[in-house]
Amino acid sequence: MRILVLGLLTSLLAACVTPQKPTTPPKPETVTAVYKAQDWQVLPNWPGEQLNRSWPAWLNSCKRLASKPVWKDICAEAVMLGSQDDASIKAFFERHFSPWQITTNAGSDTGLVTGYYEPLLKGSLNPKAGSAPFYSVPDDLLVVDLAKQYPDLKGKRLRGRIDGVRTVIPYWTRQEIAEGKIANNAKVLAWADDAVEAFFMEVQGSGRIQLEDGTIIRLGYADQNGHPYKSIGKWLIDKGEMTADQASMQSIQAWAKANPQRLQEMLNANPSVVFFKYLSGNDGPIGALNVPLTDEASGAVDPKFVPLGSPIYLSTTRPNDSQPMTRLIHAQDTGGAIAGPIRVDYFWGFGSQAGQLAGKMKQKGQVWLLWPKNLPLPEQAVNK
Repeated sequence: MRILVLGLLTSLLAACVTPQKPTTPPKPETVTAVYKAQDWQVLPNWPGEQLNRSWPAWLNSCKRLASKPVWKDICAEAVMLGSQDDASIKAFFERHFSPWQITTNAGSDTGLVTGYYEPLLKGSLNPKAGSAPFYSVPDDLLVVDLAKQYPDLKGKRLRGRIDGVRTVIPYWTRQEIAEGKIANNAKVLAWADDAVEAFFMEVQGSGRIQLEDGTIIRLGYADQNGHPYKSIGKWLIDKGEMTADQASMQSIQAWAKANPQRLQEMLNANPSVVFFKYLSGNDGPIGALNVPLTDEASGAVDPKFVPLGSPIYLSTTRPNDSQPMTRLIHAQDTGGAIAGPIRVDYFWGFGSQAGQLAGKMKQKGQVWLLWPKNLPLPEQAVNK
């Protein structure tokens, strides 16, 4: 009886307690950059390897930077100096720049370093069984530069298409494009014999295609359909098809060959599609800075944190290896998957060997922004 009475009292007391609303978990803090001024001797192995590659890349950057007041005098001196030996290059950067290590507001000083390259694919100007198209920019792709109305959204563009008379809706996804939705609005520039290689060329942003008669044509990034990039490697991991440590460009290609019936399903996991244009010349592919990329001396960055054209010092390790790799490179490109303060996509160059290195590269690394002395950090690289 005592147990029953105690149980009844407990129930009554519980009924009198006002239930509390579940608490909403706080939103995770947005990751931003924190720039820490440092001395040159802190940079691991400064000035690093392959300065002879870095100097021509810097001169390329100056072709775009020289018209800006911040860079005018520095670039004028660089052009006047012309070719230089390693000691002179080191002295030039130490004379004109200060190193700022890029860290995050969460306290991290390490980020992700991946690699990309310019591939050579076999293809045709006409479709064949299993071939994949490279499209030009569709006539109905609508691009709105939001910064013209909202300066805080500098670098942001809205892409879509007109539905009806006045309504703007998202542009077609990869799956919809594969189903023929843009057939009447975009020209096919070339066809790749292998659909997976064509997909990876989109990820790289440029490439060369060897036609049946031996002629080689070059394609470069022209625009994108506005959908966010999603990793097909992550899709395969989530589906249990491979583990994270197995995921690489090579393993994805092997999975596709073993599962041809699921090829399009895998490709459709990334709704983003890149549109191309013809390129001429034999220099490296054109990056977002609108200069040719230099093998092993150019990189893609997030321009919210690293202004395009800036020299950056990269300390990482070689692909699938613990061997240190330190390089003075130049922020000359961007990419849909390149987001965050400490994030670099390293350009390995052209061809299959570069592709092997790029496909295996998923390393941890540290980054220093080299910025002209006695000047505040640029507005686009300061978190307010």
